[in-house]
Amino acid sequence: MLNRRHIRIKVMQSMYAFKGTESDNIIKEQKFLLHSLDSMFDLYLSQLALLTELLKKSQDYNQKIQNKRIKSDADRNLSLRFQENQLLHLISGNNLLQEAISNRKLNFWDLDFEYVDIIFKAILNSELYKTYIEDADTNFKKDKQFVISIFTEIIAPNDKLYDYFEDKKLTWVDDIPVVNTAILKVLRKLKLTSPETALLPELYKDDEDREFAIDLFKKTFLNSSKLGEEISKKTTNWDAERLASLDGVLLKMALCEFQKFSSIPYKVTINEYLEVAKEYSTPKSSLFINGILDKIVKEYQSENIYLKAGRGLM
Repeated sequence: MLNRRHIRIKVMQSMYAFKGTESDNIIKEQKFLLHSLDSMFDLYLSQLALLTELLKKSQDYNQKIQNKRIKSDADRNLSLRFQENQLLHLISGNNLLQEAISNRKLNFWDLDFEYVDIIFKAILNSELYKTYIEDADTNFKKDKQFVISIFTEIIAPNDKLYDYFEDKKLTWVDDIPVVNTAILKVLRKLKLTSPETALLPELYKDDEDREFAIDLFKKTFLNSSKLGEEISKKTTNWDAERLASLDGVLLKMALCEFQKFSSIPYKVTINEYLEVAKEYSTPKSSLFINGILDKIVKEYQSENIYLKAGRGLM
């Protein structure tokens, strides 16, 4: 689910939020970082829980219509397609998934049912829904495509749901695009014969990525002053305000990768932090950071220090 760029973003946020020194409690700060990363899985599970609640909502909605004493023509021609959607039943009937949702106490849609109602009404009023229920040919492939379409076009871009997740946990705001991409990837691969574990992807691609998160944080954290001094010495016309800002954190992290992660090419590090700077810092930050990092790399190469292993220096 996680990629290296998002790991870097999480480390950046932890570094920026922490205002202490290298002598302060690094274990506590490391736990905060790992908790922030782990909470991404909570966001993933909560969105699948929402899909389960939408299925229940459709069942309740249809039952109320069927219980009406006086029915309109539309009521008499009620479609049960939504409540019979095979993919939604696959999700709601996945015992491992539902157990994970329950264990992490992510069954909050019962209390915040108004958001389920908002999404459900948006689905009923959509052209996607009308096309779906009018199609007489029913199969798992079409059921899956419908769920993917409503997630992509109705659930993911919903502003009220976005605000809700932001209020629920502030760090989720930056996680939503990554988690939504992961959800779509999982849904597209699902089959009726898929094992229950298919809905529970690993948070990290492998153990190496988790170690990268910890090592990048620890090594930047423990060498923060030294890295800051080195950047200052190698930079003319230094803007002190930038060093104290997010730009300073990004520069320290990049320099840490230059020095402590020999398997990561300089070019990869530079490109990653430029992209992060474009998204999270000021309009001029990427040019500022690129100029400094490019100069530092040239100095390292001319002095034949901090050589890179594997796929080359750049």
